[in-house]
Amino acid sequence: MNNTNYVNVNSKPVKKIVIAVVIILALLILGLSSFTIVDPGHTGVVVNLGKVSSTVLEEGIHFKVPFITQVVQVDNRVLKTEVESNAASKDLQTISTKVSINYRVNKSASADIYKNVGTDFTNVIVNPAIQECVKSIAAKYTAEQLITNRETVSSEMEDSISQKINPYGLTIEVFNIVNFDFSEEFNKAIEAKQTAQQEALKAEQDLARIKVEAEQTIEKAKAEAEAYNLKNAQLTDKIIMMEFIDKWDGELPKVASDAGAMFDVSSYIGASVDEPDSGNTNNNSTESDNQ
Repeated sequence: MNNTNYVNVNSKPVKKIVIAVVIILALLILGLSSFTIVDPGHTGVVVNLGKVSSTVLEEGIHFKVPFITQVVQVDNRVLKTEVESNAASKDLQTISTKVSINYRVNKSASADIYKNVGTDFTNVIVNPAIQECVKSIAAKYTAEQLITNRETVSSEMEDSISQKINPYGLTIEVFNIVNFDFSEEFNKAIEAKQTAQQEALKAEQDLARIKVEAEQTIEKAKAEAEAYNLKNAQLTDKIIMMEFIDKWDGELPKVASDAGAMFDVSSYIGASVDEPDSGNTNNNSTESDNQ
């Protein structure tokens, strides 16, 4: 006799169990398919049987029709892209540029941009717009102007790119020209020009300094001449004689000369040397005659 135990799947209890498990699994799958979660910083674009709806879901959990509704998430956070390209300036100089922009997708435009472009809008819209606008703006300026008017050039490029991407619901947050690279020949020419300008400025400064020093020398000479003339105008014979008397030690100069005196000091020393009294002289003469 065969004692092997086996389950009879055709029995009613077993069938009920299998059916119950299937129903539970189906309900579980159906339940999970009825909800979707939109990640933070994203919006959910509702697609019903392949048709894009204008309904946009905010971040969080949402109910949807299982197997009929699909929710595509669009990133609305600030995105960054960098584009390198070559352009020609107005004076036909080759310029290598690197531009960086931070941009975002407007939430209200999520459905339209997904419908018209898809999710790869960076490569489809943004990067080509950057390359085209950089080349068109660079062609308006000479290579030197691109350097000296960098702020103006940057503003024009940003405005031009905005006009290209704004209709798609994309907004520029930050725009930067990372670099402008020129040919080696142009860099050498710029360096030579700057050197010449610096040397010219130095020569101009030296000339100005020499001019100032010359003017100072002239003014100093004029002042000295005026002082000398003023001193000579005040120097009279009387002043010279008074200076001589003040410094005279009472001895005549021991110098061989003719009988004439070097200076007529009689009129200046009369007050300091007593002259003989004329009355006494006459008396003495009388007495001598009487004898």
